[in-house]
Amino acid sequence: MPKAQVAIVIGAGDATGGAIARRFAREGFTLCITRRQADALQPLAEQIRAEGGQAHAFGCDARREEQMVELFEHIERDIGEIAVVVFNIGANVRFGITETTERVYRKVWEMAALAGFLSGREAAKAMLPRGRGTIIFTGATASLRGGNGFAAFASAKFALRALAQSMARELGPQGIHVAHPIIDGAIDTAFIRDNFPERYALKDQAGILDPEHIAEQYWQLHCQPRDCWTHELDLRPWMETF
Repeated sequence: MPKAQVAIVIGAGDATGGAIARRFAREGFTLCITRRQADALQPLAEQIRAEGGQAHAFGCDARREEQMVELFEHIERDIGEIAVVVFNIGANVRFGITETTERVYRKVWEMAALAGFLSGREAAKAMLPRGRGTIIFTGATASLRGGNGFAAFASAKFALRALAQSMARELGPQGIHVAHPIIDGAIDTAFIRDNFPERYALKDQAGILDPEHIAEQYWQLHCQPRDCWTHELDLRPWMETF
């Protein structure tokens, strides 16, 4: 009996990560979704199952090497073949440089860069023997340029982008597609609605990103033929300046 095809979403939040998980579930993938607290994943897991999909929720700190190694080994051994890994941890904070403590800088780097490395490394270990797979790292405006108050966040996202580029050059010739979408703009989330109402008001003008539309682009990245792979894809509302 063929093994289940698994898609892992690390950082399966209530907006983009959840939409990505549901999109791949609709295509028949068994979803393994992670956050630090497994209880927060239950509504998403139940929604996937209610729509006819398969979902497994894991509480996992992606910054901890032993937890990530155990997670990937468990999925490969007991659930199915890891075909897609999406790293979607946010870590977006804003602090002036003199207010950026060592703890803040380290924590943001651990969440956005170190966790990305551990996710990508374990994904590569699973995929390389089969010579196929897709690894997607979610980028941001800060992946391309630093900004006022974003020294910690931009530094970490720059590092994640460099990781993605290095992995793409190494793993592409071995059949593994590594992509780094740049999400450049506000996303339709409760955080934007509650904290930036003037930006959220642009929703009716398609002025903020719809998580379902982001998820569709991630699916299309996975579907690309090997002779026409995209590494970096920028996604932004039509009215966003860049």
